[in-house]
Amino acid sequence: MARGCLQGVKYLMFAFNLLFWLGGCGILGVGIWLAATQGNFATLSSSFPSLSAANLLIVTGAFVMAIGFVGCIGAIKENRCLLLTFFVALLLVFLLEACITILFFAYTDKIDRYAQQDLKKGLHLYGTPGNVGLTNAWSIIQTDFRCCGVSNYTDWFEVYNATRVPDSCCLEFSESCGLHAPGTWWKAPCYETVKMWLQENLLAVGVFGLCTALVQVVSADTYCA
Repeated sequence: MARGCLQGVKYLMFAFNLLFWLGGCGILGVGIWLAATQGNFATLSSSFPSLSAANLLIVTGAFVMAIGFVGCIGAIKENRCLLLTFFVALLLVFLLEACITILFFAYTDKIDRYAQQDLKKGLHLYGTPGNVGLTNAWSIIQTDFRCCGVSNYTDWFEVYNATRVPDSCCLEFSESCGLHAPGTWWKAPCYETVKMWLQENLLAVGVFGLCTALVQVVSADTYCA
């Protein structure tokens, strides 16, 4: 009876870690695809050009794959050394996330000010040679999130030195619609809009990750006992 229970726990851990590994493969694949087909897609920061969606997905995917692989092999082979390595890696990830969360909430105002200043600086690179990734990223964000500019649409006035915005700011897209009256443009600030979207979605991801980790910890405790 006890042996069968332990076998069930072992395969449960293997299944969870296999899903973890497959998720890492998916994230890595999307990152490689973005890097190969879209260049520096979603590189919004002029100060950190390497901080692109493609690079972040590649690093995250590779890290998740490595942890999932160690967990899978450790569970199926019943190797305590690999399982210990797996749980230490998970512990380090959670500690890092906790530190980042604490620092983020402690310095939210400063982070917001710096991020908005950096993004506004990056607006001046919009549409310039060698900045296709940044240009595409702003166009997609403004179209999909129905927003315009970092703080508001007037951010673009300094870029063009005129009362003008990119066509992706228009309520109804058409050629040169960014030259029309402000009443035809999105009014929502992109920074706050995207920030709210990230907070809502990261909360869901965090809850899922916490539940998964709790199941794995309980399973490991049962298995080791």
